[in-house]
Amino acid sequence: MRITVLSGKGGTGKTTVSTNLAYALSKKYKIQLLDVDVEEPNDHLFFNIDFYKEESVDMLLPVVDNNACIRCGECAKACQFGAISVFPTGTLVFESLCHGCGACAMVCPVDAITEKPKSLGKIKLGKINENLEFGMGLLNIGEPSGVRIIRELKKHIDDNADVVLIDSQPGTSCPVVESLRNADFAILVTEPTTFGLHDLSLAVDLVKEMGIPSGIIVNRDSDDTTIIDDYAREANVPILLKIPFDREIAKLYSEGKIFSEYLPEWEEKFLNVFDEIKGLVK
Repeated sequence: MRITVLSGKGGTGKTTVSTNLAYALSKKYKIQLLDVDVEEPNDHLFFNIDFYKEESVDMLLPVVDNNACIRCGECAKACQFGAISVFPTGTLVFESLCHGCGACAMVCPVDAITEKPKSLGKIKLGKINENLEFGMGLLNIGEPSGVRIIRELKKHIDDNADVVLIDSQPGTSCPVVESLRNADFAILVTEPTTFGLHDLSLAVDLVKEMGIPSGIIVNRDSDDTTIIDDYAREANVPILLKIPFDREIAKLYSEGKIFSEYLPEWEEKFLNVFDEIKGLVK
């Protein structure tokens, strides 16, 4: 089973849910945890990981030989992203707009375009314990999109794992869509605030559009408001778990500790969440 953990906004507790769920499930199942929040991965801060593999993720950028270029403009016509322009003085490539599709090199009638690799970031694979494998991606500073890194990391999904947990980026942009692709279930993490509700509704719309069953986990829950409960009933999305606004949990998190390891009752609660997910997927 592939489960993606996402939220409409940052800071709601995706890392909290992903790491604690992975820890709890690893007691009974073979788990792989992938941190695809490639702009700022932080799941690794909560585990002692023995990394055994690191790969660079590259993209091929076009290089134009303006001595051979005949200024025909075919490359510019083929580019859907406006990344290449033809002027009387030569052809110019805008690297920040290029998606590395290779169309320009394919259509050039005089073979004036070659390609060079450019590093976008890297992926790392490691092992936490016998039942818990780990992978993460890291986007280079200044790069506009981490989709390619997420795709490369997902190529290393372990088909022998009982559960693959994918900790997504916040928001509902292209990297989040990529992290949801081929998922069996989506956990939507939110907080009981107006901002949390607004962005939760965006995430719900996304998973419904993609046809992925989902459930909500409310982090930093408070008895003072029921806005998430009211929305969940209206949207017909089940609430799987509520994690209270608790000082002990916050203290353990700030120390980089998995709180379900130190508060055993929470290990059982996360296992119950998975049992409920299995029923929803069926």
